[in-house]
This record gives sequence, C-alpha cells and structure tokens, in this order.
Amino acid sequence: MVKLNIFSDPICPWCYIGYTQLSRALEAKPDHPFELEWLPFQLNPEMPAGGMDRRAYLEAKFGGKDNAVKVYGQIAEKAEEIGLELNLSAISRTPNTLDAHRLIHWSGVECRQTPVATAMFQAYFQEGRDLSDHEVLADIADGAGLDAAVIMRLLASSADKDEIMKKDAMAREMGVQAVPTFVVAGQHAVPGAQPTELWAKVIDELVGA
Repeated sequence: MVKLNIFSDPICPWCYIGYTQLSRALEAKPDHPFELEWLPFQLNPEMPAGGMDRRAYLEAKFGGKDNAVKVYGQIAEKAEEIGLELNLSAISRTPNTLDAHRLIHWSGVECRQTPVATAMFQAYFQEGRDLSDHEVLADIADGAGLDAAVIMRLLASSADKDEIMKKDAMAREMGVQAVPTFVVAGQHAVPGAQPTELWAKVIDELVGA
C-alpha cells in the first residue's frame, strides 16, 4: 500500500472538488495501491467558536461582494463541469471546523475517515448544515457507522483539540499553504484539485512500478 495523505478542510470547496476527482480515479482503478489518511488544515484557525455569517465572511475574505461573487462563480462553474452538485445558497454560516476535524481524527480509529469526510462535504455544500453543531456531527458519525453517543461525549470534552491544532501547525511548517494538498508516500506533494486523469496516470505508474 502507498499512503496518500489528504490535507483538507471540510468547508473548502476545492477540497470537495479535488476529492471528487480523486475518488473517480480510485473507483475506475480498484486495484489502486492508495491508503488514504485525512489530515487537518483549518482555513480559518481564528474563526470564533460559533462561526460567523457566511456573506460577511466571504466579503471580508475576498475584499468585497463583487470579488466573492467572482470567486464562487468560478467554483460553481468547475463543480458543474465535473457534474458535482453544490447548493451554495443553502449555506448561511461559515463554521469553526476544529470539532469537525476532531471527528475526522476519531473516525480514523475505525477506518471510517473517508466516509465521514465525504459526508461532511455533502452536509455542508449540498444541505447547508452547520459543521460546528455537535448534533450535526454526531448525525454524520452515526451515518458512517460510528457510535453517535460516544462522539457526543467526546465533542463535549476538550479531547484531542490540542492534537488537531498541533497537526495543523505541523502541516504549515511542512509548507502546506493551501488545501487540498495531497502527499504521496510521504514525499511527493500534489497541491490543488487535480483532474481525474492525472490521478489515473499516477495510479498506473505506481501499479506498474
């Protein structure tokens, strides 16, 4: 097996697009050697615990309404191009994602990281659900086969908050500046939302090596 680390944030639209393109290559080549591991990178590490109004967030982040509309127009265009359904108008708040990252971290114990991460993308970008809401996170956990009651108890505690922040800081020290960033075999960084064809080529090279 070849470890494929995915540095991602569940509220990052390019992460959703990038993973969708990767997953199609994995599905088309079931003999692929990749073992996926999701690692935390918070787009907004200073976000208040309760999040903030999405429109205000986007306008502040991109320097006004016009730029925000332009950036998300490009995102919507790319999603449509690859047949990925987004319902951006359903999103009313931009959450703090520390707890979402904690859930992804815990799901790794049961080898359920990818189902949980995928469900978060769908919950946020298709249903507009708040990924800082513990009940939402517990529902996602339950849908992925985890014990929702255990997850609720963990979320109510400070368990692994320091661990997530430490891993986030380590990613930045490694040179990860934006997500998604994929790291193949701990050595080769592949930044950005790469096309399915590129991943198919990488898989072919690894299988043939």
